Amino acid sequence: MTEYTPFLVMAAALIALGFAAYKYFSVKRLPEGTEEMAAISAKIRKGAMAYLKRQYKTVAIFFAVIIVLLTVLAVAGTITPFVPVAFLTGGVFSGLSGFIGMKISTYANSRTAQGAREGLNRGLKIAFSSGMVTGLTVVGLGLFDISFWFILLKFGFKLPIEDLTSTMLTFGMGASSMALFARVGGGIFTKAADVGADLVGKVEAGIPEDDPRNPACIADNVGDNVGDVAGMGADLYESYVGSIISSGALAVAAGYGLKGVLLPMCIAAIGIIASIISCFFVSTKEGAGQKQLLSSLRKGTYSAALISALASVALIFAITPDHLGLIGAVVSGLLAGVLIGYFTEYYTSDSYKPTQKLSKSSETGTATIIIDGIALGMNSTAIPVIIVGVSILVSYFCAGGIASFESGLYGVGLSAVGMLSTLGITLATDAYGPIADNAGGIAQMSGLPEEVRERTDALDSLGNTTAATGKGFAIGSAALTALALIVSYTDEITNINPELLDLSITNPAVLIGLFIGAMLPFLFSALTMQAVGRAAQKVVVEVRRQFREITGLLDGKAEADYATCVDICTKSSLKEMIAPAALGVVSPIVVGLVLGCNGVVGMLAGALVSGFALAIMMSNSGGAWDNAKKYIEAGHSGGKGSEDHKAAVVGDTVGDPFKDTAGPSVNILIKLLSMVSIVFAGLIVAIGGLGIF
Repeated sequence: MTEYTPFLVMAAALIALGFAAYKYFSVKRLPEGTEEMAAISAKIRKGAMAYLKRQYKTVAIFFAVIIVLLTVLAVAGTITPFVPVAFLTGGVFSGLSGFIGMKISTYANSRTAQGAREGLNRGLKIAFSSGMVTGLTVVGLGLFDISFWFILLKFGFKLPIEDLTSTMLTFGMGASSMALFARVGGGIFTKAADVGADLVGKVEAGIPEDDPRNPACIADNVGDNVGDVAGMGADLYESYVGSIISSGALAVAAGYGLKGVLLPMCIAAIGIIASIISCFFVSTKEGAGQKQLLSSLRKGTYSAALISALASVALIFAITPDHLGLIGAVVSGLLAGVLIGYFTEYYTSDSYKPTQKLSKSSETGTATIIIDGIALGMNSTAIPVIIVGVSILVSYFCAGGIASFESGLYGVGLSAVGMLSTLGITLATDAYGPIADNAGGIAQMSGLPEEVRERTDALDSLGNTTAATGKGFAIGSAALTALALIVSYTDEITNINPELLDLSITNPAVLIGLFIGAMLPFLFSALTMQAVGRAAQKVVVEVRRQFREITGLLDGKAEADYATCVDICTKSSLKEMIAPAALGVVSPIVVGLVLGCNGVVGMLAGALVSGFALAIMMSNSGGAWDNAKKYIEAGHSGGKGSEDHKAAVVGDTVGDPFKDTAGPSVNILIKLLSMVSIVFAGLIVAIGGLGIF
């Protein structure tokens, strides 16, 4: 039976891609609405496609350089000859998953607005169906890539299981690199446009968000897609693939053999089926409030987690009946994902006290809402850290960590797989957000009736919360995946030369590495936020110029030059993403050459700990500021146009690069550092595994 299992896993991947294709064309067949709605959607789609085309050209240069370097290392014998090709496939599939998600989201925005004309439930279903395309494409391509390489190496090249998992472990670097470019570049684009549009449009000119008179409004809507759909898709593709292949490597180290390697792949396959089944549970009723809308999406994610948990129990009984403690590891990961999502929602949704209380801070001015927003984000780090800590403990001990250290670590890897197993539907709730946001913008710009705007506003507000929840889930899964990758790195070094590792905290290399690693997320975040600031300044100058020079623009008698703002954001983001991306790739190599293998482990641990907390803080602060603004616009604390509202807009503007650029990019950084370290482990050992020590 074991020999057929990889083919069944590939079949599950193809089912995901087939269902995604069905949803894609089902949404495309729906009416776009009025001619004006279709025209606005076309402008957004054109801008998004132009950005991605130029981004992929830039990334292609980077990939070409890395492939040449990897080929040289393969010829020198420090890595296997499969790595350069696998690096390319990982990057291509990661980019493709984001591209397809962005494509459907730009088709779905006007169709969601049109659906909202028919009713709230109709709009919800269209946006969510489009999100399912993104979610299922990510898991389908990810699992297809893994199963394809497994079948090729196992049955084609007849590699022993130890060599097979060690080789596959290096494949994730391509996905990590593509994810970093997609997330950082898309994040800079979307927030430069958003900040520029808000500061000049809302604060200075006093016009509504997504007003057609604002020259940056189309760029803002384009940014929602390239950052929060294409970027997030590539990000979670990386986590998904990384958790599965690292768990496979840990299975070999723990002595589980082929069955242990196949188990995480099978759990991922089960999660795909559970996600498809559960998507049919998502619906709502007319006039539903935010808590009811959130409950509608929860029905889908919770049912998927339950189905996946029950099926995983049966799977473990069938594949590894002598290790039933693995059930606890998988379930702990699933439960941790659900809990992190819930508490992220609690801190960022305006249905709960933290964000409602934050909105009242605007009554005393801009400074207080910024202070309280930062404090809210810091406060929100405690519970996710505890959840992840408990999940690690439970999975470690359930998998037999007391008797075997390696078995316990395999359990930790499986908990990451469990958390990400229902990614198909979890990512759908996240990708839903930008679609709903764009639908609201199209409703505003095309002048749809007030009742339609109320529905799109409700869907948009829900999208803000689901986007924040998705980021929390992405960060939590990144932490578990990065931990599994760190262990895989130490196993890789041990296999090469077991005498090199001395991970005592008193080892100077480890201690220095810890400090460097703890610093890297802060430096990386500074680079990305400064990039947003520089790009936003250019957008602000351009919007002011158009308001000043285009006669009749503010009176609605002339059309804004949207293309120029889109072009500014495109050029700026592609230029600004180079330095942060280089930091993530170069740091492990430099640290390895100077401090050796032990310094690299210290760096990875430091980056994981500080990066996890920093990413949660920034994402939740930004999400809370955004929803506090929406809460005021709904008629609370002075309402739209009041001084309270202006203060909240500034808070939201500060939070934009927090939640959509720096925060979500940090979780890619901590995984990329591990992936690069694993790929170049052989080189570091060959040159001098202990560095200057």
